[in-house]
Order: sequence, then structure tokens, then C-alpha cells
Amino acid sequence: MSVSVALAAPIEGEQTVQLAEGAFGRPFNEALVHQTVVAYLAGARQGTKAQKTRGEVRGGGRKPWHQKRMNRARAGSIRSPIWRGGGQTFAARPQDHSLKLNRKMYRGAMCCIFAELIRQQRIQAIAPESLSLPAPKTKLLAAKLADLGLSDVLLVTAELDRNLYLASRNLRGVDAVDVEALNPVALIGSAQVLATVDALKAIVERLA
Repeated sequence: MSVSVALAAPIEGEQTVQLAEGAFGRPFNEALVHQTVVAYLAGARQGTKAQKTRGEVRGGGRKPWHQKRMNRARAGSIRSPIWRGGGQTFAARPQDHSLKLNRKMYRGAMCCIFAELIRQQRIQAIAPESLSLPAPKTKLLAAKLADLGLSDVLLVTAELDRNLYLASRNLRGVDAVDVEALNPVALIGSAQVLATVDALKAIVERLA
């Protein structure tokens, strides 16, 4: 069994490209996809936020005034959290936000996403030479996408083309990635996915 992906531009008279159903023919598992997206976004967090407690703020070693007979509230340090310039009550600490996700679960979620994109007709294939650009010019890529009737699109290639990457940076809603950098958030967040035939075959090999 195989799954057919429509070609944005016919190749040698063919209108579709056939791919293995094992990778792109799975039913959609919403829970698995949600868990994968959450884990991916959590892993992208830096977690480097840090604040100082009252013991880490410089100064405040001396008691500002006597405990009694001062007709003022008791104070032990000018670096108390209620003082201006004092420490933070619940100071933030650097932490790791990453979540564990098994490799098999990640591959299964990617298969579900690709299968759903095919069912919704949001993914198309194209010949590798059709996305090649002679120079890193935005207007060249914009003209190609205009001919294909695409605006908000994710371009996927087997290997990242420098000219294609530079040309896509200044186009709103257009992003170019290779198979190595492909992720579930980019796939879900794009209205259309335009992948080269070589990229689709490489994806099938990775997800098989």
C-alpha cells in the first residue's frame, strides 16, 4: 500500500508521488501530538532566569536601628524583601524545563502530523530543482511561490539550500528548513507544506 502526495508542478507528466503508507497513513492521535508539541516547546525554553534573595544582595549586614525604643517597626536588614533595593521573596532559580519523550513517541507523532496534512491536502511535493535559486533574492522566491499560488508555506528540502534560506527570511509566513531541522511545531503552524521529493523520501526513511 502507498499514499499519494499531490505535486505542485507535474514531473514528467505525473501528478502525484507515491510514498509508503507505514509512515504517512496512520490515524491522527491528538493526545500523542499534543504531548510531543508540549515537550518540544518545553525543550526550547532557556530556563536561565535568576534573581537574588536577601542573603545574596550586597550590603545589609548591619541592623539599621535598635530593636526597641525606636518607635519604628522592627528591622534586621536593609536588604529585606519589603525594602527598596532588597532581595526577592521567592527568587527565581535556573531550571531545566525539558520533558522526557521517547524516540518512538516522537516518530509516531510526526507520522500522525504528516498523515493529517495529507488528508487535509495541506502538503504538496515538488521537484528539487524547482526550488533552487540562482541567487539569494527574495523577489525570485516570491515569484516562484506566486506561480504556485502559495503564501503561508513551509519549504522542506533534503539539504538546506543557502540561497533558499536567505531568500525566505524576509517573506512573511514563509520558512525554509531541511529534514534535519523539521519539527512538529513548524509543521502544525504552517498553512501549507511544500516539500521536495527527495525530502519526502528522506522523511520516510527516518520515520520508517
